[in-house]
Amino acid sequence: MSDDFMLDTDDIERRMGGAMASMRTEFASLRTGRAAASMLEPIMVEAYGARTPINQVGTVNVPEPRMLTINVWDKSMVNAVEKAIRESGLGINPQLNGTIIMLPIPELNEERRRDLTKVAGQYAEGARISVRNVRRDGMDQIKKAKNDGMSEDDQKFWETEVQELTDKNIAAIDAALENKQSEIMQV
Repeated sequence: MSDDFMLDTDDIERRMGGAMASMRTEFASLRTGRAAASMLEPIMVEAYGARTPINQVGTVNVPEPRMLTINVWDKSMVNAVEKAIRESGLGINPQLNGTIIMLPIPELNEERRRDLTKVAGQYAEGARISVRNVRRDGMDQIKKAKNDGMSEDDQKFWETEVQELTDKNIAAIDAALENKQSEIMQV
């Protein structure tokens, strides 16, 4: 009955790759030796009853190598943006100047480097969880097909395919994390 079952491994691989791409974007935000607007990309602000990316409530500029500024468009959002930055875990202390929030980027000391490696680890764990969720979705599809009459051999084949994709992506996440952590700890 279900001999023609085809698991969309391309979709599974694409979704797992999306978790990896998201983690790489978050890793880009950890470049703290110099100021970069991408550092603020993962920060979401509670704005107008929804979580909004910081670049959608103000203009992010890099006026100096060690300074970021955010020109908040709506004066009522300044405190929400400041709060989001403080709670982001980036270790940046915002300074208010009207609707402009200045973010001096601190020098990286040993303690700050260790903190950043922990943040990188949290980003990697989030990516691993996303990959595992995609794996679970694939396994659920296989179980459903098994209940619809798929042979046990086909079930084992597809489960092996999904597990290999999962293992490959988890290994890539671990390798990227190791590279990022060594980059952060490099003086």
